[in-house]
This record gives sequence, structure tokens and C-alpha cells, in this order.
Amino acid sequence: MTQQMIALAPDAHPGAATTVAGDLRLMDLSSLSRQARIESRRFYQREDYDQRFAYELFRRALVERDEAAWSQIFAQYTPLVEHWVRRTGAFTLSGESSDAFVGEAFTRFWRAIPPDRFGRFPSLASLLHYLRRCATCVVIDAVRAQSYAELLPEERVNWNDQRLGYADEEATEQVSREEFWRLVDALLTSEAERLVVRCSYLLGMKPGAIYARWPALFSSIEEVYTIKRGILSRLRRSPELQQLY
Repeated sequence: MTQQMIALAPDAHPGAATTVAGDLRLMDLSSLSRQARIESRRFYQREDYDQRFAYELFRRALVERDEAAWSQIFAQYTPLVEHWVRRTGAFTLSGESSDAFVGEAFTRFWRAIPPDRFGRFPSLASLLHYLRRCATCVVIDAVRAQSYAELLPEERVNWNDQRLGYADEEATEQVSREEFWRLVDALLTSEAERLVVRCSYLLGMKPGAIYARWPALFSSIEEVYTIKRGILSRLRRSPELQQLY
């Protein structure tokens, strides 16, 4: 998948086609879906394109609750949603397949946009931006159900903000799972802290088990708890980690 595909498809740029014969709402679904795919390929090839075909496809699916239109959206955008899922920093630690998260992301997106809310999304870009947020959130929610989730900052997605910032999207895509752990490691101040993080969140060990295994490194179980609380507090205040999510 190219770097251009990583970015969310924005509105048609000034050079794009701006007229379409007839009313798109009268176009049959097969023709509409085919044209949406054609325009999508044009976008990824950095050619002039028209985003209105795909937008109409989303409108039918979300406003009219047209299951056939929804099936077309699922088929067309599954590769992109799966890419977003895999790029989420916590994915490798979730223990789940990307397929499961893709389905959950689409389900969340569907439920979050009832017919009366569709008007809040004036473009294809805003819809895809929201779909990407759904993909990120289902991974984070799953990981937070595990002990590792404590390391993640509080959810910072603003569901009311549908503005698309291209620079922000591109920056987010640059963050890898290795970068996440590099940031975590940079915030740890001692080998004892690194041991607590590794044992707690990668091995799933409790403070009592950590103390029993390394009694020479800690004065008591309470010290392990204290170190763990201090680490979590520091990580959750980290602007760098908050920006990842």
C-alpha cells in the first residue's frame, strides 16, 4: 500500500471533475460502485478525481440504510481499514487478528452515524477520517481490556471534531509500534522501572510475583506497586504518547 493510500481521501481538488451527468441519486448501484472504485484509483494515482460517487455510496448506506450499498463500501474499504488497524501502535499486543478488528471498526462506524447524523459529514474525507478513528479505537479498546492497556493514555479522540488535518494524519502514519516502545523506554528512569514494565505488561506478572522473583531489587511488594503507579502516572502525562492516540 503506497504512502498516498495511507492518507485519507480528501475532497476533490480544484482540478478534479466537478460535473456529473444526471442526478447521482438516480444512478444504479452497480454503476455507482464501479465509478467510485475508478475515482478511488485515480486518487491513489494522484490524478484528477471526483469524490462524489463514493460519497453518494456512503449516503445510501448510512441514510437509506441500504444493505447492498453497505456491502459495496465494506468490500471497497476493507483493505484500507485493515491497514489502519495494523498501523495502530497497540495492534501487535492485542492478540487478535486484523480481520476481527476490521469488522468491529465498520460496525462501530455504522452504529455511530444514524441517518440524522449524516449531515455532519459534508465530504468523503470527513467520513473516512471518522472511519479511521473507529479503526483505531476498536484496537485500543480491546487492548485496554488487557493488563497492557494501563500503559495507554486516556482516549483522546474527539468524536465531534470531523476536520481533517493532512499533516496530522501523515504524522500519525509515521508512528510505528517500535516508536511507541521507544517513547515508553525514554520515560523510564531505572532498570527497576524497566523490569516492572516488562514483567507487568509483556509477561502479565503481578507485583507479588515480581517481588518474589527479584527480592534483591525491591525492598517490598509495596515498592513494586509504588514504582508501577509512578510509571503509569508519568506515561499518562506524556504529550508524546497522547499524540499517538
